[in-house]
Amino acid sequence: MSARILAIDDSPTIRSLVARALRNAGFDVFLAADGVEGVGTLMDADPALIITDINMPRMDGFGVIEAVRASKSHADVPILVLTTESGDDLKARARQAGATGWIVKPFEDDKLVAVIDRVLGR
Repeated sequence: MSARILAIDDSPTIRSLVARALRNAGFDVFLAADGVEGVGTLMDADPALIITDINMPRMDGFGVIEAVRASKSHADVPILVLTTESGDDLKARARQAGATGWIVKPFEDDKLVAVIDRVLGR
C-alpha cells in the first residue's frame, strides 16, 4: 500500500506539480487549497505526511502545523513546509510550531521525493 500524502497550497499550479511528482513516485495524494480545507481533510486523507505552504488565505501554514500538532489523531504526522519563503526567522517559527522540514519553491521532483522518502524511511 502506498503512503498517503496531504498537500496544502493555495496555488493550483503548485498543487498540480506536487501531485504529479508524488503520484509518479507511487504516493497516494490528497490536495487542499488552504489550511482550513487541509485541516478539514485530515481524517479522510489520514496522511503519513503533510506538505503545506506558509502564505495561504483563511489559515496559513503555521495555523496548519499548530492544528495538526494539537490533534489527537495526527499529532505525530511529519509536516514539510513547501514555500517561496526562505527567511531563518520563518524557518525557526515553523520548527517551533512543529514542522519537520522546509523545502523552498521552486522544487525539483526528485529532491522533493527524496526528502519525503527520507522522512518516511522508505
